[in-house]
Amino acid sequence: MTAKYFKYLLEFKRPGGTSRGVLHVKETFILEVFQDGRKGVGECAVFRGLSFDDRPDYEEKLQWLCENINEDSQFLKEELKEFPSVWFGYEQAVLNLNHGGNLYFPGEFTEGKTPITINGLIWMGDIDFMEEQIQEKLQQGFHCIKLKIGVDWKSEYKILQKLRQKFSEDQLELRVDANGGFTKDDAKMVLKQLSDLKIHSIEQPIKAGNITEMAELCAETPTPIALDEELIGIININDKIKLLDDLKPQYIILKPSLVGGFSGCDEWISIAENQNIGWWITSALESNIGLNAIAQYTFTKNNAMPQGLGTGGLFTNNFESYLGLKGDKLYFSIK
Repeated sequence: MTAKYFKYLLEFKRPGGTSRGVLHVKETFILEVFQDGRKGVGECAVFRGLSFDDRPDYEEKLQWLCENINEDSQFLKEELKEFPSVWFGYEQAVLNLNHGGNLYFPGEFTEGKTPITINGLIWMGDIDFMEEQIQEKLQQGFHCIKLKIGVDWKSEYKILQKLRQKFSEDQLELRVDANGGFTKDDAKMVLKQLSDLKIHSIEQPIKAGNITEMAELCAETPTPIALDEELIGIININDKIKLLDDLKPQYIILKPSLVGGFSGCDEWISIAENQNIGWWITSALESNIGLNAIAQYTFTKNNAMPQGLGTGGLFTNNFESYLGLKGDKLYFSIK
C-alpha cells in the first residue's frame, strides 16, 4: 500500500458565526491510499483553534503516516493518538479502499433505503439573519433546530421565545450550543430560562476544563447539558471514564474528527451507555468526503435521536456530494 495527502481550503458561502469568532475558510487535508489498482480516500479534518491536534507538526505527522502506511494498524493508532483527525482520515481511507466506490459502511443507508434524521443548524449573526435561517429550516421541514448562542444572549433569548410561542416542544425540538460562551453564574441563569422554554439541551455552557464548575452545573441544571469540547484531548480510556463519572452530564456529543475517529466514538459511546448518559454524533465542518463517511458510520449506531450532521452546503468549493436532503432526512444518493 502507498499513500499521499494534499491540503484543501474550503471556502464558506457565507461567514459562519460562533462564539469563538467568524469563520471564512476551513482548512482540511485529504489522504489517499493505493493498493493493487484500488484507491481509498479519507479526510484528516483538523479544526484550527479547536482540534487537540492543531499543532505545528501536523503535516509532518501526516507525511510520517504516508511513509509508514504499511505498519500494523494498532501501532499506527498508538503513534497517532495525539492526532485524532489524522487517525480518522486513516480509518476512512482504509475502509474506502476495502469497500470501493463511495462506501465506508455499506448497508441500508448506502443502498438508499433508510435515511438519518438530522437537526437544522442556525449560525450566529444579527437577529434578522438568524430568523431568516430559522424560517428556511422550518420551510424545509426540520423538526429539530440547533441554534448557536452565547454572543448576544438577550437577542438570542428573544428568538427562542418567539419560536416557542409559535411551536410547542412536541412540534419543534430546540437545542442550543454555547461553545463555552457563558460564565458559570450566567450559565445558571441561562439554564433556568432555557428550561422555561422547554429547550431540549445546551451544549457546553461554560468553557471546557472547568471540571468542578461543570460538575455543579450538570448536577443542578433544569436543562439537560451536553458535553462537546469537554471531550477533546481525553485519550486514555480510564480518563474518559473518570471525566463522565465526575461530571455526570445528561448527554455527550461526538465529533469523529475531534475524538479519534470511529474507534474513538465507539469508546465514548460504550462508556456513556454504561453510565446511562445519552449521546449523538455531530460533524465538524468536514468536506463532503468526511461528511459522507461520518453519515455512513452514524447510521450503523442505530440512534433514533436527530443527529448533528451537515449537508455539505456551507462551502462554495466542496467535493462531489453523495448525500441528499428531503425535509430533515439525510439520504445517501447512489451514483
